[in-house]
Amino acid sequence: MKTIEERLQEHKQTLNIVQAPSELEGRLRNALERVPTKKRSMSRAMIWVASSAAAFLLIAGTYQYPAFAYYGGKLLNKIELISLSFSEVAKQGYGQPVNKTKTLDDGTVITINGIIADNNALLMYYTIDRPAGSVFTDNSSFRYDVGKMKGFLTDSDPKEGSGNYSKDETQYEGVYKFEPVSPFSRTLTVTFSEWLDNGERASYPISFKFEANKAMNSMLEKGISKSVSVDQGTVHYDSITASPTSTIVKGHYEMDYEGYPRFSAETKLYVNGTEVKSWGMRSDRFAEEGVPGFELEYDVIPTDKIENIELVLENFSGYQKVEELISLASPSDQSIKIGDEKVWIRSVTRTDTGYDIVIARKQFTILETKNLSVQASGIVVPVSSISSSRQWDLKNGNILWEQTFSFNTMEEPDLLLLDGFHYIKTYDKTISIPVDIKK
Repeated sequence: MKTIEERLQEHKQTLNIVQAPSELEGRLRNALERVPTKKRSMSRAMIWVASSAAAFLLIAGTYQYPAFAYYGGKLLNKIELISLSFSEVAKQGYGQPVNKTKTLDDGTVITINGIIADNNALLMYYTIDRPAGSVFTDNSSFRYDVGKMKGFLTDSDPKEGSGNYSKDETQYEGVYKFEPVSPFSRTLTVTFSEWLDNGERASYPISFKFEANKAMNSMLEKGISKSVSVDQGTVHYDSITASPTSTIVKGHYEMDYEGYPRFSAETKLYVNGTEVKSWGMRSDRFAEEGVPGFELEYDVIPTDKIENIELVLENFSGYQKVEELISLASPSDQSIKIGDEKVWIRSVTRTDTGYDIVIARKQFTILETKNLSVQASGIVVPVSSISSSRQWDLKNGNILWEQTFSFNTMEEPDLLLLDGFHYIKTYDKTISIPVDIKK
């Protein structure tokens, strides 16, 4: 298998041969702007323009995301990338220097120091310097904000940001992460905003050159097309993209019901048997309409010699159907085991309008209440009201959650009828991802 360095060198040689024309952005922009927006039919000329644009975009497979002076550098994990200043990152062989500034009316200076971009994200390193004799106040963190990154074929939302104040509190040094940008953008513009003392909001766009001639492919980009069967549906893993800033796994759900699952899938990524740190999950707003998607983010793959990759679905939404009737004859604080979970019938109490039953369960065990009912003297009585959840402290380090279920019946209930409940179920199912990457 080829190492990262070998693949990067091949890609670098390819870029020396295949270069997008310098006037590409202008030509495509002008052509697209001339396309009428109201007509439904397309002329032959318009079809040619659209096809040409699509053809140029397809080149992105070899003409990929810029801003990497990677050669000779080392891989940094996400914590290192977001905790280091751009000057420190640049010493490791990363990044495109920008050094564009904007001076505000009060003398505050915003500087974009540099960027790092690849197939998964764009990282922007910036500083905000207060004017001489001024420092950041306690509410300064709410004063400034960062908006979208825009450019040709680019409209990238910010995903997350972090930063620190200098010891003398005169400078804020931050990093913002954006959705990936188009490799055909030659100029990018990001808009900073400030809440003024009068309550109004001021905007400060800053534009800078985007150097696409420093392009770099992802370390690994591969379709997965594998799935895991779960209660009430299937979890599909569609693709994995590993780059020097992060590793992204995309997938979607196919459930027996509409919408997203009650609990998200917890999936671990292993490379050569070593777990790669997870940075969380988010819904994929680009998923096919009507199909709920997800995006998992992990740290940088810690090696360029990949022998095997595995995804392990550790836990996910589970559903336990309750077949048997639950006796209410002797309520107590003892648990009743149903499948892999437990419920507690704490009390059955007579009230002025009927009976209240207190049922306890684990925090993420959610009872189905649509058809919840009791049987009293052979008559089925549906639940009339349900209280909010409240904690039940067992005084042994464990906390359960209980609710009061009210039933309008003067006959003492003897059986609880429960359709089922949702809970976080352990699946521990593994899928292997082939590593025969085709260049």
